[in-house]
Parts: sequence; C-alpha cells; structure tokens
Amino acid sequence: MSLVLDSAAQDLLFREARTANTFTDEPVTEEQVQAIYDLIKFGPTAFNQSPLRVVLVRSPEARERLVSHMAEGNQPKTASAPLVAILAADNEFHEELPALLPHFPQAKDIFFQERPAREEAAGLNAALQAAYFIVGVRAAGLAAGPMTGFDFAGVQKEFLDDDHTPLMVINIGKPGDDAWFPRSPRLSFDEVITTV
Repeated sequence: MSLVLDSAAQDLLFREARTANTFTDEPVTEEQVQAIYDLIKFGPTAFNQSPLRVVLVRSPEARERLVSHMAEGNQPKTASAPLVAILAADNEFHEELPALLPHFPQAKDIFFQERPAREEAAGLNAALQAAYFIVGVRAAGLAAGPMTGFDFAGVQKEFLDDDHTPLMVINIGKPGDDAWFPRSPRLSFDEVITTV
C-alpha cells in the first residue's frame, strides 16, 4: 500500500527537508507562526496534555542574549536567522488538564500531583510536539534549524522560569545559500522494524 499523501508533500515534509544552516533575510510573519501552530496543535499527546511552550525571539536585544548562550558553532546561525524559537516543556501543564481533557478532569490529580511525574510526562510529550513543530515549519514552506547545542540552564534563567524546561532552539526562515549539509545516512527498515 502506498502513502495517501502526495509525493510533493512527502518531499516537502520529509524526503527533501533537512536542517537549514543559513537563511535569507526574508522575515517570518506572525501569520505564518499562527498557521504553523493552528496545524500542529492537533498532534497527539498523552491525556491531551499539550505541554509545549514556545518563546519567539524577535527583538535584537533578546536575540543577543540568546546568542550568548548558544554553542560557538551555533551562534552565527542563531544571530542571522529571521526568527528563532525556544521550545520548552511546561512542567505545570496539569493546570490546563481540566479544560484540555474535559471528559476526565480528575487526571490532573490522579496522575500528575507529583512534580517528578509531571516533568517526565512534560518532557516526553513536549518533545513529540517539538517534532510536530518542525514538520509544521516545513509545511509552511520554511526551513527549520533545530539545535540542542546551548547552555540549557542559561537559557532557562534568561527566558523561562523554574516551571519550564528548555528542549531545543529552532532557527526558522527561508533557506539561504549553502543551507544544507550533505544528507546523513539512515537506518534501513530491517534495522528498525521487528515483527514478533
């Protein structure tokens, strides 16, 4: 059986999409970000907990503060991308569960009363949403440059609070000159998929 999604969409979202390392100076609009969120918010999370939180770094002052926390090799990319997003997990996501899970509002207290349980759930489910976010950026015709090479504690202190754990920083925009490194190999079907 073949995929229902047409070949051009498969290329856009997966086969031809890669991490961008350079960008043009074409801005990323609020309307584009809204469209990305309006698409990716439907991706599944456990208990519909939706713990991803996104900080858009737009001002020059905020950009400078963020760049100072990036690994040396990531600093030029983050300094020049049209838009940079800090993706974080909200460890207090359970406060929204009565609204997000109206058929089972008691899940907030049954499963997520303890902070360690919330942190584990938030980390996993926000990471799922971060992957949806990357695909959403691609669906908007933009390129994403996700990175984990930064001072996590520094970014948390500078842009978040103790209830939010940074996951990654994503540079966003139209790809520039020499944006792509050569594609790295992937594992084969048989190396990944096992039937029991």
